Amino acid sequence: QVQLVDSGGGSVQSGGSLRLSCVASRQSYNFHCMGWFRQRPGKEREGVAVTELLDADGGDADGKQHYVDSVKGRFTISQDRAKNTLYLQMNNLQPEDTAMYYCAASAFCGVYPLMPSVYNYWGQGTQVTVSS
Repeated sequence: QVQLVDSGGGSVQSGGSLRLSCVASRQSYNFHCMGWFRQRPGKEREGVAVTELLDADGGDADGKQHYVDSVKGRFTISQDRAKNTLYLQMNNLQPEDTAMYYCAASAFCGVYPLMPSVYNYWGQGTQVTVSS
């Protein structure tokens, strides 16, 4: 059973930065995709940033990344495979980024890697609150 433990959330002012971390209980070598999702109050869960680890044939996907338009240029997803850890560096945070953030992993990426329905392993969530 895979466990994902995410952390790093907090409260910051507009323009501030946070780095989220997600530690997997086992090697991520057989996950095809890992990423970060968020759920804002009253909204559906949405994909924020995803990195492809393996392609459909199981080969190295060269860390291809996908971002939702609203965070491009501000958020960066990265990983440290030796530490089984996924990161999300969030810069220039805005009030609309306020949400519960979740890391997730999947054995395949699907056609739309940012779709939450693709993922079957989830962290417990970490709250990010940005004040103006």
